[in-house]
Amino acid sequence: MNDRPFHHGNLRAVLLDQAERTLREGGIEALSLRELARQAGVSHGAPRSHFVDRQALLDALAERGFHRLADELEAVIASDAGNAGNAGNAGNAGNFEQRFRAVATAYVRFAVTDAALLDLMFTAKNGDAPEGLRVASERLFAAFGELIGRGTEAGELAPQDPYRLTLLFAATMQGIAVLVGSRRISSEDGDRLIHDAVSLLVQGRQDT
Repeated sequence: MNDRPFHHGNLRAVLLDQAERTLREGGIEALSLRELARQAGVSHGAPRSHFVDRQALLDALAERGFHRLADELEAVIASDAGNAGNAGNAGNAGNFEQRFRAVATAYVRFAVTDAALLDLMFTAKNGDAPEGLRVASERLFAAFGELIGRGTEAGELAPQDPYRLTLLFAATMQGIAVLVGSRRISSEDGDRLIHDAVSLLVQGRQDT
């Protein structure tokens, strides 16, 4: 009964999938290697072949979250690249703002759906974090930076420190997500705030 081929070779992925569900439903305090082992139908010591302790599991979850969010944002950024490249100046402005807003919407959607995971991602200590976690977090901010860099180079965003603008963008979207997730505002109000925030950023560009 305990011999389950389903778990052979992919136990790590099974444990991380279950850990994400547990984190979403019960928060970080509900996570334990022993409980994950029970849910996966393996011995309580089996998870330690992949995660030496609970902190290693949390680091792996945070790393996975960064990669998943980066995947989503990179896909959004790439989806409109061809249209922007084939348009004139006015079309480029419209396409950039639309793409910027789509990235913001994807970020807020992730932050609302997986609020506990996002909290875990951003409470990870970069100085002490494993290399894989650092690389994953850098990849996410590189996606933001690439979009902002393109906008600045094209004159769609006012020239300024791209790192500070990236942080401002992320902080604004995270704030909107907190308001939506806590039900202080509706999702429709959140969409309107995203629209307004992106419009303010793009309207601050220099006229060309």
